[in-house]
Amino acid sequence: MRLPSFRERKGVFILMWKYIIKRLLWMIPVLLGISIVIFTIMYFCPGDPAASILGNSATPAAIAEKRAEMGLDQPYMVRLLSYLNQVFLHFDLGDSYFQNQSVMSGILYRLPYTATIAFICILLQIVIGTPLGITAAVHQNGLADRICMVIALAGVSIPGFWLAMMLVLFFAVKLGWLPPYGVGGLQYFILPCVANAFAGIASQARQTRSSMLEVIRSDYIVTARAKGLSEREILYKHALPNALIPIITVVGNGMGMMLGGTVVIESVFSIPGIGMYTTSAINNRDYPIVMGGVLFLGALFSLIMLLVDVIYAYVDPRIKAQYEGQQKSWRRRKKANG
Repeated sequence: MRLPSFRERKGVFILMWKYIIKRLLWMIPVLLGISIVIFTIMYFCPGDPAASILGNSATPAAIAEKRAEMGLDQPYMVRLLSYLNQVFLHFDLGDSYFQNQSVMSGILYRLPYTATIAFICILLQIVIGTPLGITAAVHQNGLADRICMVIALAGVSIPGFWLAMMLVLFFAVKLGWLPPYGVGGLQYFILPCVANAFAGIASQARQTRSSMLEVIRSDYIVTARAKGLSEREILYKHALPNALIPIITVVGNGMGMMLGGTVVIESVFSIPGIGMYTTSAINNRDYPIVMGGVLFLGALFSLIMLLVDVIYAYVDPRIKAQYEGQQKSWRRRKKANG
């Protein structure tokens, strides 16, 4: 088998980078759409931030003056265009109405807590959900399969906030093993991460089971068994690599789900992350924080899906061959025109 030359590898590398740049450029209309939608929702949301800032004792004249000072008295289109100009041309998410600090600095300060929860959750999803799915596929319709699928069904059925409160009542209040809320050492992240990761573990197990069942019925798996290879070697060296594409997709979607789930989980466990930051801003009608938090999480999720697409190219040889074919076609066209 001929190994690709340095020139061929370089061509594939260039095509990959072109694809990445193209995807990054496609993020602009996506984020633009998110900005318009979340701004419109906040604009038509009931309540007046100026009245919330001044309190119940404020007179209508004082509220009107405050609204004019904050620019809230301007028409919808004027405010929308001003916000889009601020975000996309000046890269500024604005300032909080109540905290007298920029939204971006507040998000970056709280990002480590949210990122820690999301990273631990996705790790639990991969480490627990994938073996559960493999076990269920290998023992299809057996006891192990039924147990794994019951766990998966419970994971997709139980609401995350309810599970979080039950975990607090049992492990923190009744047994006293773990802290019920706040931040500190690693023990403070156990209950939030389990509550947030349970649905992801269930989805991972179901998708892994489905992908593995499709692969282990293939002819090359039968051939591998006929050659006398061990079942472990067949599963992990032949079956699992060919079932990875749908599994990786679930991991990417799960990362987005983990980031979104922190909005509820951080509020239940009083963790000062982006989720709690955004939830508190909704209650206080601090609209710049809400819009900035949603936009930041949207951008983060878009980058995660881009990373998933890049991983596809390294995992699936068919996608890699597609890039090599594009590179050869480009070289032929260049030679014909030159």
